Amino acid sequence: MAGTTALIVGASRGLGLALAEEWLKRGARVIATVRVPSERLAALQHTYPDRLEIETVDIVDATSVRRLRRRLEGSRLDVLFVNAGVAKATEKSPATVDDRDFIEMMLTNALSPMRIVELYEDLVSESGVIAVMSSELGSIAGNPAFWELYSSSKAALNMLMKCFAERHPNDARALLLVAPGWVRTDMGTSAASLSIEESIPCVVETVERSRGIGGLRFIDRNGQRLPW
Repeated sequence: MAGTTALIVGASRGLGLALAEEWLKRGARVIATVRVPSERLAALQHTYPDRLEIETVDIVDATSVRRLRRRLEGSRLDVLFVNAGVAKATEKSPATVDDRDFIEMMLTNALSPMRIVELYEDLVSESGVIAVMSSELGSIAGNPAFWELYSSSKAALNMLMKCFAERHPNDARALLLVAPGWVRTDMGTSAASLSIEESIPCVVETVERSRGIGGLRFIDRNGQRLPW
């Protein structure tokens, strides 16, 4: 995987940090973004000083997103992977949720990742991959009526990505909505069924296998298609 350049948006901790580390282990050059300084990512940079670049962006701030886009002008990416997510009011219903919690989930989980895709997609090579971290809960057909408000934000992300694909019908790049499984992170909680080590290497392998295969797919960490 030497020669690969991957931009990981949202890499300060959890799944995003693990994505950055996995690509680095495989010999890639990684541009990793954080909203605030990350000690763990800084430590990783000491291990890979020549191949890890850290950038700062607040993905829910359109001005910050555009500022980073200008800094990356001239870059050529093989992989753009947007990792963003927040879960709030998971036990609430539309009748009881605080508007601000729902708006934050929609902004963080759906609109902001797609803003990155829209503004940065021209940096990705013709044989590259544009991937966004989604969730099996974003499947309307497959959702077991669980975490309904969070799920609706991920369903919105999936729909926005489908619309992006429709507006780029001849795009040769892989467009991926990746569901990593229920992973033990701060958001996934300690009750989750998968460790990061059981999920993220599979995710990276799936993304790499997708290079050169154009079109939109909603897939799990092993590359298996999920129902919309």
